[in-house]
Amino acid sequence: MISARKKARGRLEDGAANPVDAYVGNRIRLRRLMLNLSQKKLALMLGITFQQVQKYELGINRIGASRLWDMAAVLQVPVNFFFEGMNADVEKLSPRNLSQNDEDGCIQIENNCAEPTCFWSNEGLELVIAWQNIKNKKLRAVVQNLLRSLAEKK
Repeated sequence: MISARKKARGRLEDGAANPVDAYVGNRIRLRRLMLNLSQKKLALMLGITFQQVQKYELGINRIGASRLWDMAAVLQVPVNFFFEGMNADVEKLSPRNLSQNDEDGCIQIENNCAEPTCFWSNEGLELVIAWQNIKNKKLRAVVQNLLRSLAEKK
C-alpha cells in the first residue's frame, strides 16, 4: 500500500507517469512541433538539457511552476495552453484526487484514461501541423467536413 504522501507526488500506483503530467508534456510537444523546434533547440532556449525536455514531454519528470512559466514564454503561449482540452477523466487522476480516499480507504477511479491513446498521438500531431499548412479557407472547410463525416460513421 502506498501512503497518501507518496500518492501526492503524482505517480500512479504502478509507478507510471501521472496522466496530468503526460497531458502537459504532450501539449509541450505539440507546441514545439507547431513551431518546428527540435528538442535540442527548445532545451537551449530554456537552458536545460534535451534529455530533460524529453522527460517533460513524456510526463516522466514533472514540470515546476517557474519552468512551466518559462516554457510558455519560449513557446509563445499562455500558461493555460498546457491544460486546454484536458478531459475530466485525466483531471480525476491529478495527484490531489489520487490522494483522496473514500470511506473504505480505497481510491475510486472511473474511466481510467491512463492509456497513451488518450493523449495526442503522432498522427494527431501530424494532422494539426498539416491543418496549419492549409491556407485556402475553402479547402479547410472541405477537409473539416470530410473528417466530421468520417467521425460520424464510427
